[in-house]
Amino acid sequence: MTLTLGLSLLSLPGVAHAQPAPCFDPNAPITVEEQRLGDRLTPTGPEVGPELVRLAGFEDDVSRFTARLCEPISHAQVMYHAVAAGTQLWQAAVKRAQSPQTWDSYDDRPLYWARLLATKALRQWQPQGWQLDAAGRARLVDAFDRTSRGVEQVRFGAGVRRIAVTGFDPFQLFGTSVRRSNPAGASALQLDGKVISTPSGPVVVEAAVLPVLWGTFDQGIVERFYGTALGLRADALVTISQGRDGQFDVERWAGRFRGVYPDNNNVSVPGVVPDAVGWPQPAHEFIETTLPHQRMIAAGTTPFPVYYNRSFCEWPLGTVPAPGTGTADCRADEPTPGAQAAEGSGGDYLSNESMYRANRLRLGLGATTTAGGHLHIPVLGQPADPTALTDAAFELERRAIADQVTALVSVI
Repeated sequence: MTLTLGLSLLSLPGVAHAQPAPCFDPNAPITVEEQRLGDRLTPTGPEVGPELVRLAGFEDDVSRFTARLCEPISHAQVMYHAVAAGTQLWQAAVKRAQSPQTWDSYDDRPLYWARLLATKALRQWQPQGWQLDAAGRARLVDAFDRTSRGVEQVRFGAGVRRIAVTGFDPFQLFGTSVRRSNPAGASALQLDGKVISTPSGPVVVEAAVLPVLWGTFDQGIVERFYGTALGLRADALVTISQGRDGQFDVERWAGRFRGVYPDNNNVSVPGVVPDAVGWPQPAHEFIETTLPHQRMIAAGTTPFPVYYNRSFCEWPLGTVPAPGTGTADCRADEPTPGAQAAEGSGGDYLSNESMYRANRLRLGLGATTTAGGHLHIPVLGQPADPTALTDAAFELERRAIADQVTALVSVI
């Protein structure tokens, strides 16, 4: 179907950016991501993010969260509130994704924008009767963010094969691209908690959705999720992101380097992948996938072809040029001993880094029998009408990608 813009979430009570003083300070700083909550596709249309929240039925979750902040609440109570509300939002998003809906159940965007409405509220909230310092506010935002991503809710069942997967938020949200979806995130929502029947027995999947933010990666969000999964004896770790048009790629190598491309907050921090404090961090330049790539290709999943991508890039031996200034040697054989990574098979952005961090941790914890690697999925286009939030072709393509992800995970 094609649906153009309708009502605005501004008209709903309790929504973060519509709250009156003194409960919220509209002049308090917010992130670049949160500033996009005000983006519209047409001058008179509603704000895209809040509209998607409304269409998916998450406006009550946001309203309840912000309304509670305006009631008498202590520091301890607000932390509990942030954790509980974040957990409930994730659970609601998973339930919505895995059951029939009026608005497409495969749409990952409402969770993304509902989360930003809540974190914006926390940044602009003014407690009544007590002071909240910057560090305390950051802890609240972090608690809500992590719990609303599924990072804190790894609960494998007993007696089954266990697979942990992550997708990503939408990204490249500029202009009319503010309506972008990410089928990697949609796949994670489809898979979380799901038990898949396979010829070799049941497979249970636990999933989370990662941010497109360098800073949150540096704080250890990848290690936190996969560390918990490894502690529960996960059999496989699969990081998932958008990659190339019209195909799936099982990436052979993850590289210990990040490029210059900015994240969702327009931040660029190129260089060697930093360590995550508190986790084992063996310093591998390249880490090779241990996913069963031949079996994944031979499974014959459809409608997109599946390839094994052997490419990688390294800096000439003995050199590490400043990011963006050097010419890397890109090949498809084997890395040179002693050379430093410039790109993994999946590039030098957060997708490569999610694979690198998850598998650096896997090796650091000695989980040698656990498979690990990255699956790049086809790039999802946008609705044909630049004023539309969805159309039939857009929904069908996202569903086809996510369903093929499920099929590939089931053969790992």
